[in-house]
Amino acid sequence: MASTASPASTPLAATPRRFPGLLKIAGFFALLTALTYAADWIVSAGLKRITTSKFGSLNRIMAGKVNADIIVNGSSRALFHYDPRVITAITGRSAYNIGMVAARTNIQLAVLKSYLKNNAPPKLVLQNLESFSLVTAKSGEIYDPTAFQPYLRREDDLYEAFRRISPEAWKWRHIPMYGYAVEDLKFTWALGLLAWAGYSGPEIYHQGFYPRYDQWTDDFDKFRASAIHGLKYDIDPAGVAALTEIIELCRARGIDLILVYSPEFYEAQVLLQNRKEIFAVFRQLSEKYQVPLWDYSDSPLSRQPSLFYSSQHMNANGAEAFTTDLARRLRDRRP
Repeated sequence: MASTASPASTPLAATPRRFPGLLKIAGFFALLTALTYAADWIVSAGLKRITTSKFGSLNRIMAGKVNADIIVNGSSRALFHYDPRVITAITGRSAYNIGMVAARTNIQLAVLKSYLKNNAPPKLVLQNLESFSLVTAKSGEIYDPTAFQPYLRREDDLYEAFRRISPEAWKWRHIPMYGYAVEDLKFTWALGLLAWAGYSGPEIYHQGFYPRYDQWTDDFDKFRASAIHGLKYDIDPAGVAALTEIIELCRARGIDLILVYSPEFYEAQVLLQNRKEIFAVFRQLSEKYQVPLWDYSDSPLSRQPSLFYSSQHMNANGAEAFTTDLARRLRDRRP
């Protein structure tokens, strides 16, 4: 006897009607994923369009548009103290500053590697040293990670450095919009959207250099009164290794290197309890690798409060005075 069951009653035919909710849910999440990836691309591509200030400088570095003869590397003291315009005017050699605020030495190493990957190697690297140059960034200590977000998918050196510091870094690279939605405390993503409309913001950087026009206040006196027992920075083996790798990287690439301890206010120097031990490491590395160490600790510049806005940071006038002295030494230095 022939079957009287209609085609719609067969199990195969019943599937679409039995699970329509699952298909809709799958479609919704597929659309959401696509939109999230699209939003991530729009924000990142927008940030790469910025031509001014920090993002403008980073974009030139990552796009290989710097290619300077002299590169300044380091943390905020590098960023605020070295004016490449003065270096170029006195030495006749092009210069650029790749210093980053609050960048520990392992981050400085990663930034330098990314610079060398994307640009022609410089003739000279000026590596600025600080009291905490032998301390590495730990988890949660990466300052403004969103600034690097647009580059993490293709800049392996940056990503690997961040991943070693913070286990969360894989999310920044692989989960779209995570870095902007979770790590972005400054609403940087909005700058990415504005960039599509042609807005880059004011220019406050000059060849990577950020001049500070703040003046000396009584903040140091208050700090000194609160630090009656002084300060102490660890000599972290990982920090020593990172600084050593910067030296060895330059040597391997045939790049001349000078270690520079730029001026800090002289009254702050006595607060660092293990300053002698830290400088002993600097000198050991200098002697081992035959790298010059230019120490401005005793410079007359360090005794003029008018050249600083904090004990560790020079203002624009201080930067001009220091860079002028440094550039003249570079000009008169024998190869």
